[in-house]
Amino acid sequence: MLELIQVDRFFGHFQALKQINLKVEEGEFRGLIGPNGSGKTTIFNVISGVYRASAGQVKFLSREVGEFTPDKICHAGITRSFQIPRPFREMTVVENVIIGSLFGKGKETIAKGDPRAEAVHWLEFVGLKVDERTMPGELTAGNLRRLELARALATHPKLLLADEIMSGLNQEEIVLASLVLKKIREELKITIIWVEHIMRALMNLVERVTVLDYGQIIAEGTPEEISKNPKVIEAYLGEEETGSHA
Repeated sequence: MLELIQVDRFFGHFQALKQINLKVEEGEFRGLIGPNGSGKTTIFNVISGVYRASAGQVKFLSREVGEFTPDKICHAGITRSFQIPRPFREMTVVENVIIGSLFGKGKETIAKGDPRAEAVHWLEFVGLKVDERTMPGELTAGNLRRLELARALATHPKLLLADEIMSGLNQEEIVLASLVLKKIREELKITIIWVEHIMRALMNLVERVTVLDYGQIIAEGTPEEISKNPKVIEAYLGEEETGSHA
């Protein structure tokens, strides 16, 4: 479904991504981990069109999409949630999801269906029940992350880039967020790439894990293989055990 071929990304003289080769199959649930600053969000920004790759190719469903703008990427079937939720705070929660629905469909289908009913559907799907007047500022951290997911799902994606959706959540909220991700995968059949620092949650859900360090892929494998990989333990998992990435 998605392929990054020899992707580099520079910011001035700093190389944030180095020769990234990544393949994700349709229907896969892939974890993407690594220390802070290792390039995880930069990869998401390149895939979603926020940044263009300095070199290399980004292919989605066999099409080269590396030159696409974010709106064209979204219409092609790629959506994302953000590490820091970014709702339109002057709009209601329902209106926020309506914007996702209309933006994702593009000009051709913008008039079809009832966007308000669809917005309520996606909010209920992720476990967020609000009334028509609820504003984003009234939501807890966990519910803001549910809003992010509802807004992303409203674009009708084929591929979801989930960026640290469990950051700042308590244990109960982490369990609920895990159930939502599982539901997205099993009921909607959406391919997921998930960046997360909560290792226990990620390793229990994903099928394969890609590990980044200093902008390079240093390992790929099943959660079991990755948890025993000496390079990964040295670069990341060993530190996580001490709580430095908690």
